[in-house]
Amino acid sequence: MGAQLVKEAASKTNDVVGDGTTTSVVLARAIVRNGFMNIAAGANGMDLKSGIDKAVKAVVEEIANIAIPVENRDQIARVAALSAHEEGIADLIAEAMDKVGREGVITIEESKTMVDELDFVEGMRLDRGYLSPHFVTDAQRMEVTLEEPLILITDTKVSSVNDIVPTLEKVAQAGGRPLAIIAEDVEGEALATLVVNKLRGTISCVAVKAPGFGDRRKALLEDIAIMTGATVISNDTGLSLDAVEVSHLGSARRIIAVKDETTIVEGRGAPEATESRVAQIRVQVEETTSDYDREKLQERLAALVGGVAVIRVGAATEPEMNERKSRTEDALSATRAAVEEGIVPGGGVTLIRSEQVLDDLQASLSGDEALGVRLIRDSLSAPLELISENAGHPGQVVLDKVRQGEGDWGFDAEKGEYTHLIQSGIIDPAKVTRSALQNACSIAAMLLTTQAVVAEIPIFKPLPADVQDFMHD
Repeated sequence: MGAQLVKEAASKTNDVVGDGTTTSVVLARAIVRNGFMNIAAGANGMDLKSGIDKAVKAVVEEIANIAIPVENRDQIARVAALSAHEEGIADLIAEAMDKVGREGVITIEESKTMVDELDFVEGMRLDRGYLSPHFVTDAQRMEVTLEEPLILITDTKVSSVNDIVPTLEKVAQAGGRPLAIIAEDVEGEALATLVVNKLRGTISCVAVKAPGFGDRRKALLEDIAIMTGATVISNDTGLSLDAVEVSHLGSARRIIAVKDETTIVEGRGAPEATESRVAQIRVQVEETTSDYDREKLQERLAALVGGVAVIRVGAATEPEMNERKSRTEDALSATRAAVEEGIVPGGGVTLIRSEQVLDDLQASLSGDEALGVRLIRDSLSAPLELISENAGHPGQVVLDKVRQGEGDWGFDAEKGEYTHLIQSGIIDPAKVTRSALQNACSIAAMLLTTQAVVAEIPIFKPLPADVQDFMHD
């Protein structure tokens, strides 16, 4: 049960920042071990917890003070390299972030070759393509490209000629610009009418099926409408296809459609409306409890504010592919965390530098509450000591020398020397250090204040006799 709880601290840290799992476990173990010693000596568990909570708050504030903002491409690449342990992946992540911006979506996929690749999609990408190959403008690439098109958006099916002809007439009267239709479906006479007009050269057009399903489809269509300055033609808004005006149509610099996807580049919608929609989606991202919903909301957010970058990880074999993909995902999570809250000196030094604020806090408290603060102070050195001992150096000696230094002066375990860690590229995202500490303390405090746990006793069934004989042989 104890192991499961500590595992939860690591899992929570991984969910939030994708890194810092080991730090969470090491800190949780140190806090629990020191805490049980204090409780065994007669300390009150609840007062200890109160002190722990105050200590964590103080250290979190100090981490924020120590943090250095990540502002340029080189810093991003250094953070990514530290997590990925591979400069090639780090450069791809830095380049992707440079292109799509901090809010942009970066996805990790498996490459079909042995080479790592970066693909960038400008604008909003829909996972639906053209409904008929007769719309194609480039037969060699089987692609539809419309420059400065007008865009009709509706959440209804377009099947009758009467649904589409009024719009075609108004577009022709407005100067004959290309027309893109994004609808639940375009079929029958309506699709045939569009195709005939395209083949005759009357109007350049394309019909695309709306992405998503149900409520998500409606939200995506509204996003597209806001991005392009269109009005969604819907029964919900009281608008019908036979009453469409040119003012209801949106526009963009370009629309590119292939068989299975469509990209809208530089929608002409009002920036204020887009910013308002972005703020609304950000609130939904914070409030949702579903990982799937969060991922889809972030995709919508990225489509509105920037583009989408796809990093394709290559490898010779399946096991290598899985390992490299996992490392790339962790590196991306750590890099996002660094961009969000800045970087701090790595190697456990940031926690050591936070000891001073706990000395001041402990002096202002009394009794077992002060003991709780002291407990956290004594536990903050655990990561540095373990790093040193794993590298073959005496943990206590290294700890004493680091405490004598200031700022980012710390121990480079790989080289076995003391140096300025930030200059040497030994850094951690502040969010990783903060999350690891908060989750470790949360679990540890619960363990220290728990008197009993209830669990099922595992039932061990003996192996069949023939299996036992085989194992014995």
